[in-house]
Amino acid sequence: MSQSNVEISQEELQLNPHLKEKPDTLTRIFFRKFLKNKLAVVGSIILFIIIMAAVFAPLIAPYSYEQQNLIDKLKPPSSEYWLGTDRYGRDIFTRLLYGGRVSLLVGFGAVLGALIVGVSIGALAGYYGGIIDAILMRVVDIVISIPSFFLLITVVTIFKPSVGNLILIFALTSWTSTARLVRGEFLTLRSREFVLASKTIGTKSYKIIFSHILPNAMGPIIVSATLLIGSVILAEAALSYFGLGISPPTPTWGNMLQDAQNYTVMLTAPWYPFFPGLLILLTVLSFNFIGDGLRDALDPKSLD
Repeated sequence: MSQSNVEISQEELQLNPHLKEKPDTLTRIFFRKFLKNKLAVVGSIILFIIIMAAVFAPLIAPYSYEQQNLIDKLKPPSSEYWLGTDRYGRDIFTRLLYGGRVSLLVGFGAVLGALIVGVSIGALAGYYGGIIDAILMRVVDIVISIPSFFLLITVVTIFKPSVGNLILIFALTSWTSTARLVRGEFLTLRSREFVLASKTIGTKSYKIIFSHILPNAMGPIIVSATLLIGSVILAEAALSYFGLGISPPTPTWGNMLQDAQNYTVMLTAPWYPFFPGLLILLTVLSFNFIGDGLRDALDPKSLD
């Protein structure tokens, strides 16, 4: 009897070779879906290179980002200056590396702060509902009704635009979309069976929020955060371009563009504004591509 069973199982394996494969897990399904999105994979590779270059800037940069040499100002790309020099003779490659550290730090720090505020408010509004939901959502509506870029300009002109202040300002003006998203997820999940069962056995509300509901809402939150990082980096570059961001000599991609906006510089040294603009474009596009890939990979309704 056992021999026939073995023979049958071998025949089944021959007819169905997929039976030999390991059973799918959520992690395997996630990576399989994500890797199918070619743009998300390319964006991940580009973003990894940019982040590593920024992190290890002191080891990679051939010069100091403050080092000036007026004799070599506006030099084109060469073996000595890989991406050329700016109008003060500073190495553009070096300043791009250090500028990436500031831009990425502001992006990640601001989104982390926005997530803390947005998730907290959205979770409370969605879980408790009623008067709490009404009050918190009216606060969200008031913040949304204020033009965000003009609010940023107003706050930046009042406070000195340091890295810490920019992170705080962007965090306090970027949390509303996260709050609405989390509220919607909590309104859907709070009526599920596992939440009702937890309430029945007397589980504390904060444990239900953070241990049961929030983990099930992390997918949309991660996607939203990924897209928001690109938006913050773009907004920081815009502020710096208008002279309201981090002040030179500390480099950011935005103030490098602002420094290159001189008409003569753009005609005689087009490589100067090109490289920081290219890095802003690649970084923002990479975050958007990764966000699209995460959305597809975390969506249970998408085809495998």
